[in-house]
Amino acid sequence: MTEQMIYSQLQPIFDDLFDTGDLALAADTTADDVDGWDSLNHVMLILAVQKRFKVKFSAAEISGLENVGALVALIGKKLGTA
Repeated sequence: MTEQMIYSQLQPIFDDLFDTGDLALAADTTADDVDGWDSLNHVMLILAVQKRFKVKFSAAEISGLENVGALVALIGKKLGTA
């Protein structure tokens, strides 16, 4: 799966969770850029991503995520495409 394909599958997750249709995800997008991205919604985001991509993240992997680009890279690594 390409990086662009991962982004295209992440976009609806973000749109649904954060109720936004105008957010364009980028590698440098962080929680500070998204209204409502708090600790509870972060957990919900990670659960939704794990379910969608059929992957599991460790606590260390999750705590190391600084932006959407890091999440995309981690998904790619888990899928064996990074």
